Amino acid sequence: MEWLSAENLVAVATALLGIVASAVMVWYERRVPRRRRIGYRVQLDAPIGDDGRSGRPVNRRVGWFDTAAGMTDASMVLLRIENDGWESIGREHYQNPGTHGMTVEFEGRTILGVSVTQPTATSHLVEHFTAERGFGYQGGTLHLPRVPLNRGAYFKLLVLLSGGGVNDGIELRCDLSDGEVHRNRSATPDEKAPLFSRAARLITITLTLCVVALAVIVVAQDDSPPPIGCEGGTLTLTGSTAFAPVLREVAEAYEEDCAADDPRIEVDAHGSTSGIRRLLTAGAETGHGSPPLIALSDGPKPAGTPELRENRIAVSVFALVVHEGVDLRGLTTADVRRLYRGEITNWKQLGGPDLPVTLVSRDANSGTRQVFQRRVLGRGEIANSSVDCVHKDDPTAPVVRCELGSTEEVLKTVAAVRGAVGYSELNLATRAEGVRRLDLDGHPASLDAIESGTSAYPYQEIEYAYTYGRPPRDSLTSSFLTYLARGLGQDVIRTQNHVPCATPAGTRLCAPAAGSPPAGLRLTPYGHWGANNCCTPGAGDVVAGRAVPRAPEGRAAVCGQSCRWGGTL
Repeated sequence: MEWLSAENLVAVATALLGIVASAVMVWYERRVPRRRRIGYRVQLDAPIGDDGRSGRPVNRRVGWFDTAAGMTDASMVLLRIENDGWESIGREHYQNPGTHGMTVEFEGRTILGVSVTQPTATSHLVEHFTAERGFGYQGGTLHLPRVPLNRGAYFKLLVLLSGGGVNDGIELRCDLSDGEVHRNRSATPDEKAPLFSRAARLITITLTLCVVALAVIVVAQDDSPPPIGCEGGTLTLTGSTAFAPVLREVAEAYEEDCAADDPRIEVDAHGSTSGIRRLLTAGAETGHGSPPLIALSDGPKPAGTPELRENRIAVSVFALVVHEGVDLRGLTTADVRRLYRGEITNWKQLGGPDLPVTLVSRDANSGTRQVFQRRVLGRGEIANSSVDCVHKDDPTAPVVRCELGSTEEVLKTVAAVRGAVGYSELNLATRAEGVRRLDLDGHPASLDAIESGTSAYPYQEIEYAYTYGRPPRDSLTSSFLTYLARGLGQDVIRTQNHVPCATPAGTRLCAPAAGSPPAGLRLTPYGHWGANNCCTPGAGDVVAGRAVPRAPEGRAAVCGQSCRWGGTL
């Protein structure tokens, strides 16, 4: 993951902005531009008599409330005055002229009486409410003394009024040195208390907006790597049918991303060997330069073709598949070799159902077949004995064996013929219906296990892309190869159940084998060179001028050392 990408930097900056904005808002609310603050709340404003604005009774009165003068249109107000700033307020901070420090105006109403209520912890504040210090009222104006208030300290006033109506304007005025007066929102007894304070709501809104902005950035950004140097022209992709689904999807994406350059890419896959031959022929006919043709091969090129330039694209995983009626979970490599030598004619010989074995294979152009012979069988398959994969054309053949031109045909035939067995690229085998994938030597065909290095599953191979010589850097061939190996093609390769060679895990799996063959050793397409400087050739290979005899399982180790699988030459 690219931690320092522009998208990540924007996302982190947005998240930090949300946190900083919330902190600054709280700091500004309390500290800027004034440090001292008096807040007041109207906690009760209820009619005792008739509501003067409605002109009709809203309650019933008995006793003093009914007999006292002025009670017909009286109302009761409970007012809370508090220091909700960050600094203590002393008597010297009140700047009003005269002895009083604050004034409360009750619009349209006349004050009949006032009572000061105070919590026990701050009962000493009551001593300031004297006429000598300005405490008193006249008409609808209430004068309050210069009351010193520590942070969080408050007092309450219960005011009896007449005239006007409830909820008419009530305003506290005070000239506070280096401070301000503001009205707080306070729920009345009949109202539901707010779930969040105003500051909490503002903080929540700010953080929500930041999160939404971050989500928009994440959703809107295009994670697909852009094409590296779009080019126009025409290009043909040939070779491996197993890798053809990847090529079709990547070719379509390239044409869409580079539409301005009008590239035209055709996928014409007929097998790895056929693709290599086509590339060699096209290169020879061109005479000079590199033709607009890329051949994909399931495995390395044949020996003696130095003009072909290789590009390691991915690690492909293949699977052995059987008809769903063959109730087997897996086979050993030795069992598979016996099957393809014609020694197993009925599945019951391997603990399966009483069904005759039918071998459904690919034709000689298939890279999937070559990988199967190279990695699993260690030799070639027995002769073809059937055209329709059902009837045995050669009565002397031990089993029915047929050859088909594509992986899709193999999967359809295996699903249709009871007792059939074949092989396929893993992604197609996973999606096919009517077939069952087999483990090999207890290892499932698992891309994740192979990628993590925890599986010794043998049926896998590097997928190569070959060009005839080195194509020009500004050609569609070079641009598409870069796009396939290091651009958007990596994502397509992974979703199609292959491991891209450009990833860290793919780099390890696609790395060339260590060592070099000892003198006098010639490897056929079935010979393998191991990392321990030993060779495990196929039967018929020549080592130091002598033919290697056929080993029990078709292999014979030489060099006097134990062999560990490495790359294929």
